[in-house]
Amino acid sequence: MVILTSVLTTGALTLTACGSRDSDSKSDSGSTTLTIGVDAPLSGENSTTGLGIQYGVQIAVDDANKNNWVPGVKFKVKALDDKAQPATGQSNATAFTGDSSVVGAVGPLNSGVALSMQKVFASANMVEISPSNTDPSLTQGKNWATSKTRPYKTYFRTATTDALQGGFAADYAFNGLKKKKAYVVDDKQTYGAGLAGIFNSGFKKLGGTIAGTDHVNTGDTDFSSLVTKIKNSGADLVYYGGQYDESEKITKQLKAAGVKIPLFGGDGMYATTYIQTAGKAAEGDLATSVGVPVDTLPAAKAFVSTYKAKGYKGDYGAYGGYSYDAASAIIKAVKAVKDANDGKLPDSNDLRSKVVDAVQKSDFEGITGKVSFDEYGDTGNKQLTVYQVTNGAWKAVKTGTFTG
Repeated sequence: MVILTSVLTTGALTLTACGSRDSDSKSDSGSTTLTIGVDAPLSGENSTTGLGIQYGVQIAVDDANKNNWVPGVKFKVKALDDKAQPATGQSNATAFTGDSSVVGAVGPLNSGVALSMQKVFASANMVEISPSNTDPSLTQGKNWATSKTRPYKTYFRTATTDALQGGFAADYAFNGLKKKKAYVVDDKQTYGAGLAGIFNSGFKKLGGTIAGTDHVNTGDTDFSSLVTKIKNSGADLVYYGGQYDESEKITKQLKAAGVKIPLFGGDGMYATTYIQTAGKAAEGDLATSVGVPVDTLPAAKAFVSTYKAKGYKGDYGAYGGYSYDAASAIIKAVKAVKDANDGKLPDSNDLRSKVVDAVQKSDFEGITGKVSFDEYGDTGNKQLTVYQVTNGAWKAVKTGTFTG
């Protein structure tokens, strides 16, 4: 997911020592305490899904400590709010890499923020795993459609990419919903524009017609001009690339104008807040999201139960499970490094760099399915789900994979 596209350059960072000999990482019991950073929007725009990421990591860390996943090591969470802003995300990445106890980070939520953070983590040889970034270029380079090249070996994700999500949505719109004329809108951001573009080309390839295209700005509230264009276009579907903050307003204004066609979006729209804010206007709208509905996964039953019992804020449904698995991958990598070093944690920057290598070799059953990464750092879990608002709640209507 993405909010802003600006990429801020970052100089190489000096990595402070990290490991078993750091005096500030020793607990009173003599065990080593390592920190897992979390970067996400924890307030304001997109905070519903951002908080789901934070608490997904927290539950994984609590489970690791309770069940002694790494003997002699305890983990804690350091969560920083990026406010969905690239500059803030970059500053947070610098704070993580400058903290000698931080061994890796989970996040960010937004792909545009990730663009500003990747180089910081790479310079520090620190692993970064996003549970939600879907922009293909983050792992496969800016020319991913024609020539894939991995930009940073320290960056991974447990979410699949828009290259698959956009095509999956187009296929369902054309073959599942039998829609023939789509109006495509995006929010001009990396995630939204990229996803909308992939849907656009996929829908046309299947034989559909694009009734028109338009762009909005994040933060806009009056979409009357857009509604008029859509109404006059004769479209039987609106596809929106962007976040729920704008799409919830667009669908309300569409329905109020008598345009009774569904609005279809990506994982940036899949949040309970969308339905709560749009109200009855959301009925029948659709969104794709990564993976399988977490509530239906037997392995995630305890996670869901714990999240609810703790009364955690935010929405775990979109990325909570993928955040849990991202944190688990870092924790399991620490154990692999420790085991390979005669039961001791390496000193200095060796721990961080070796954790990166161990994460690359991840191969375990997580609560969302098998956790593994290909040569680009992309997840091996390619499953996607289409959800539709039915009786005021998101209901899964199709789960599968898309190969193009």
